[in-house]
Amino acid sequence: MSSSKSSDNRFVYREFGDDHSAATQRAIPELPPQQQNLKIQASRKGRKGKTVTVISGFQTKPEVLAALVKQLKTQCGTGGTVKDHEIEIQGDHKQKILEIMTTLGYKAKISGG
Repeated sequence: MSSSKSSDNRFVYREFGDDHSAATQRAIPELPPQQQNLKIQASRKGRKGKTVTVISGFQTKPEVLAALVKQLKTQCGTGGTVKDHEIEIQGDHKQKILEIMTTLGYKAKISGG
């Protein structure tokens, strides 16, 4: 055994030589805000009873989501994050987020009770 081999390159069999992980990822279509249908809902599931407002249905790049979550956090005055192509804002801010998203040109509606 030679110690000069790197430990991360330990493949038993590989049909095609290079790593094509970027080619196998699913492409996200970039749609303008008017063509995106967003759902806004308040959720407590899996959050130890804490309420968060979840905005889902985005079809845009992660950079756009990061800028949008920053704007929503400042206008709502709370924390938030982007997880699995969804925006989570701490607290129940359904009405406020609906108004903000419609002024930005998104088609959004409140779902759930």
